[in-house]
Amino acid sequence: MTREEIEKKVKTFLIEDLEIEEEKIADDAKLKDDMGVDSLDFVDIVVIVEKNFGFKIKPEEMQGVVTLRQFIDYIESKVK
Repeated sequence: MTREEIEKKVKTFLIEDLEIEEEKIADDAKLKDDMGVDSLDFVDIVVIVEKNFGFKIKPEEMQGVVTLRQFIDYIESKVK
């Protein structure tokens, strides 16, 4: 899966499943502060990522993930 495919899937589920406004979605946008992702959204993200990308997110691996770019980097590192 290419980075572009990962980005498209991530952005699609952020808009459709988490109902984040498209204009808030940018590579350097902070998941919590800029996009409003909260702990309940994160539970949804875990389920969606497992369904779409075939791996489970480990909370300890997400410690340093702040921006959308870092989140996509994390997914990319797991699916290659």
